[in-house]
Amino acid sequence: MNFIDTATIHIRAGDGGNGHVSFRREKYVPKGGPDGGDGGDGGDVIIVADRQLGTLLDLTYNRKYAAENGQHGGIARCTGRSGKDTVIRVPAGTIIRDKFSGDQIADMEVDGQQVIVAAGGRGGRGNQHFATSTNQTPRSAEPGTEGKEADLELELKLLADVGLVGYPNVGKSTLIASISAARPKIADYHFTTLVPNLGLVRAGEFRSFTVADIPGLIEGAHEGKGLGHQFLRHVERTTVLLFLIDAKSGTPQADLNVLLNELGSYEPAMLKKQRMIVVTQIDTLTEEEKTAYAKSPFAKKNKPMYISGVTHEGLPALVESMWKFVAVNRQ
Repeated sequence: MNFIDTATIHIRAGDGGNGHVSFRREKYVPKGGPDGGDGGDGGDVIIVADRQLGTLLDLTYNRKYAAENGQHGGIARCTGRSGKDTVIRVPAGTIIRDKFSGDQIADMEVDGQQVIVAAGGRGGRGNQHFATSTNQTPRSAEPGTEGKEADLELELKLLADVGLVGYPNVGKSTLIASISAARPKIADYHFTTLVPNLGLVRAGEFRSFTVADIPGLIEGAHEGKGLGHQFLRHVERTTVLLFLIDAKSGTPQADLNVLLNELGSYEPAMLKKQRMIVVTQIDTLTEEEKTAYAKSPFAKKNKPMYISGVTHEGLPALVESMWKFVAVNRQ
């Protein structure tokens, strides 16, 4: 399945049906009064959040959505049938904006959340409503009103408890594959991960949380370099940020500072999120190097955890620590 996190669509609600002009015609009632029925209302265009969906791919194939028009009114006070609504399902976490004004219409954070993005037109009233003491045979009725029409921009921001933040090839994909059922592509070159991956991590009975493995961050990402904004939009909603530092990096503190700077430059509020620091790929270090690393200024300042996605060293403790952070912030 291709991961698509933006889409532009055109929507149009149904028009209301016209009111009808007619008069009662029955045997022995030669001068029956007006009995024109009302037109039916036009259908609405409704967007619904669905947590079973993970991409906006379908909306890139079908870009136009229209609801059904209401039927016109009939004789004998018969009201026209209302038009059927059109329902568009999007992943939970989708933001809906008006394409031209840029105004946000809705933030679809909750599974099952619904919003009417284009209201159908109202059905017109039949001539039965316009009889007066001075005009008992009205020969006009109300037309239905037009349904609303708009162009919408949709943007998906993943909903995850923990977001993995780190340079390309730092071991994010290996980590999420080791602690969840997610199976991201893993290889020894930059930007192996080209799309976000979500994994469900089980930390025990009735204890689970989601982790997002997102394309690697590089310096200048907040300006769109590398995979830039494609990455950053997906860490905005995470509860906890897990910063991964390569054990073989000779400048771990500088690496961390770059990651923090990129997040803060894109959205300052992200620096207020709970964070964890993890040194990855410690299987590449000798025992002497591990001891020296633990005594380094970086380790003393940040008190990181140490893991290996390959040998699974440190993973049980990491999962338990992540759960504690998530559980506290869920309250």
